Amino acid sequence: MAKASLKLANGTVVQIEGTTDEVQHLLQFYGSSMRHSVQVANKPAARSGARKAESGRTSSRHRADEVGDGAPNLSEIVNLAKNCDEAEAIERQILDRASQVDRTLLPLYIVHEHLGNAFGLSSGEVSKITTDLGVPVSQPNASRTLSGTGAKYVIGDKVRKKGQAVRYKLSRRGLRYLKTVTGGKVDENAS
Repeated sequence: MAKASLKLANGTVVQIEGTTDEVQHLLQFYGSSMRHSVQVANKPAARSGARKAESGRTSSRHRADEVGDGAPNLSEIVNLAKNCDEAEAIERQILDRASQVDRTLLPLYIVHEHLGNAFGLSSGEVSKITTDLGVPVSQPNASRTLSGTGAKYVIGDKVRKKGQAVRYKLSRRGLRYLKTVTGGKVDENAS
C-alpha cells in the first residue's frame, strides 16, 4: 500500500492512500497542474490506525463542510421548506405565527420528511435555517427550546454538556405534533 501527501497551492494538505499504480496516476494527474510537495511512502498501512485517524477527524467543522458525508446542507433545507408540497401550510401555520417551539422544530421536520431523517441538526444549525426562512430563532433560544419545551418532541444524539453540540432529530411524537400543526393527516394509532 502506497501513501502520498500533497500540499496544494492554497495550503490544503491531501493524503492519498492506495496501490502504487493508483497513487502514481493521481500524482501524475495533479503534478503537472499545480505546485506542491510530494512525499511517497511504500510501507503497508495499519488498518486499525487508519480507521482511528478517520474517526478522530469528525469535528463539527468538517461535518458542516462535507455535504456528501451525511452532513446538513442548510440551504437545501431552507429551499425544501419554501418549495415543498406543504409550503403554504408551513408558512401559514408555523412561519406566520409566533410559536418558538414550532419554528424551532420546523427544520427537524423538513429533514425527517424530505431528507429521510438522514442526519440531526444542532441548535446553531436550526438558528441559521430559521434566520434564512425569515423567522429568526437565536441559537441560545433554539438550544433552550430543544432541551426544554420541545424536548418531548426530539431525540438528541448524546447527553448535553457545555461546549459540545448535540444533534437533534424529530421523534415520532414530534412528527405527529408537527403534522397536526400543519394540518396534515395524523394516524391516531401511531404512538
